[in-house]
Amino acid sequence: MVVRMDQCSVLNGCGRVELFGCGSVAQSVLSRNSLGEPLTIHIGFSVGLMMAAYVAGGVSGGHVNPAVSLAMVILGKLKIWKFPFYVIAQFLGAFVGAAAVFGLYYDAFMEFTSGILSVTGINATGHIFASYPARHLSVLGGFIDQVVGTGMLVLCILAIVDEGNIGAPKGVEPLAIGLIIMAIGVSMGLNCGYPLNPARDLGPRLFTAVAGWGMEVFSTADYWWWIPVAGPMVGGVVAAVIYYLLIELHHHRDEPDKPAEEEEEEEEDEEDEDSSLKDKYEMITMS
Repeated sequence: MVVRMDQCSVLNGCGRVELFGCGSVAQSVLSRNSLGEPLTIHIGFSVGLMMAAYVAGGVSGGHVNPAVSLAMVILGKLKIWKFPFYVIAQFLGAFVGAAAVFGLYYDAFMEFTSGILSVTGINATGHIFASYPARHLSVLGGFIDQVVGTGMLVLCILAIVDEGNIGAPKGVEPLAIGLIIMAIGVSMGLNCGYPLNPARDLGPRLFTAVAGWGMEVFSTADYWWWIPVAGPMVGGVVAAVIYYLLIELHHHRDEPDKPAEEEEEEEEDEEDEDSSLKDKYEMITMS
């Protein structure tokens, strides 16, 4: 029952990320930038992730990204048997969120594309749901982009939730995490749009494959699709290792308080020593 509730909250959270995030992209693209721009997209994804964390945080810890969940498993902050259940829920949530965006803007999609859903071309709409590389980006460059971007995301999240670090005030953590996404979006979005989340990218891509865009969503750009899946997972692992070795391992840890019984025994020993010294002093003075 606990796992089922966790899965429901994770699915709900991922769906909200897609609805706000992909919805902001859809509004920008389908209105031909008259009702949106890059900044509104950054705000959509940032606020979407923040709201997902607020909604799902109390039940599942706000896990909406497999890369972050894997980092938590490596650091012992998430039980490994929960990981596959979370990942399944994350992919399903992203799939459902993409379907919700398509349903919400179905008429706009048909008017914009004349009923022809495509990944490339002047009326391309596949990039509304999943990431595709810019023309200048190589496969290696894309992989590095995802490792670095996701690594920064995971490092910052670990710092925010680390009780041994400065952290963020209780209840403000989702806001801080949303600001991380905003910072990454305005500084690392040129190459491929900062997917940073295997579920957020592959789930909607699977939806587009079955909703009318076809297998072109996987074959485009020399089979780009695996980069935003593998890259973030590697970035999450690297970030977890770096944070543990350079930060968490060096936290100042206070010695555990001694049990009350031990303290009482020490006090009794001290009293015995004082009384014995007093007896010796009295014997010396009498002599």
